[in-house]
Amino acid sequence: MSIYIQNFKKFRPLLGELIARDIKTKYRKSVLGVLWTLLNPLFMMIILSVVFSNLFKFDVEYFPVYLLSGQLIFNFYSEATTASMSAIMDNGPLLKKIYVPKYLFVLSRVFSSTINLLASFTALILVMLAMRVELHYTVLLVPIPLIFIVLFSLGVGLILSAITVKFRDIMHLYSVFVTALMYLTPVIYPMSILPAWLTPIVKLNPITNILQMFRNVMIYNSLPSIASMIIAIVECSIMLVFGLYVFYKNQDDFILYI
Repeated sequence: MSIYIQNFKKFRPLLGELIARDIKTKYRKSVLGVLWTLLNPLFMMIILSVVFSNLFKFDVEYFPVYLLSGQLIFNFYSEATTASMSAIMDNGPLLKKIYVPKYLFVLSRVFSSTINLLASFTALILVMLAMRVELHYTVLLVPIPLIFIVLFSLGVGLILSAITVKFRDIMHLYSVFVTALMYLTPVIYPMSILPAWLTPIVKLNPITNILQMFRNVMIYNSLPSIASMIIAIVECSIMLVFGLYVFYKNQDDFILYI
């Protein structure tokens, strides 16, 4: 373990450069640049709030805040895992020239998405202040669900990056999967409107637990329950360990496919 820690410390400056490169590449030639990380969720919140709050008449207090909080968590998962899929392939030329710990490329994609997550969180705070939603002391606990979603996404990202090198069709299949997953996550709708047979299925979605924890501390002045914490820890640990295992078992073959 000490060897891995020393190796990470040695290449930590490179990780910082990779994160900076990912962010610059995403907003290259954009007039507003990183400001889009604030504007994108705000624009989507306005559109979806108008459509869903009027069309379906959801009885949710401060629905724009409810919606934006759901978008914040799910959009991060979607962005981080989707970007991680191509992390190894995009850096193939570099891997062919010098030795670099391959997991750094996945880490850089997830961490650059985390910066966007923090910017979206700032947008959420601004919306809450604009709508005069009370900020409770439980907001101080918001790092807990955010750390959970980052770790869970990292585990998924490691798996996807490893298998996509060999099976490129995963990139197309995963976009369909993410769309389906969004509808099985209470991003737009409240859990109370679900039929009895669908509720257990939505609860089995690991993102649902993290999202509800995030909303509880942000909006509802509610502490995370012990059960939800244990479930999140178990889910994130399993996904992260499994992701590291899959990545480690396949990383030596990457050079044959990139």
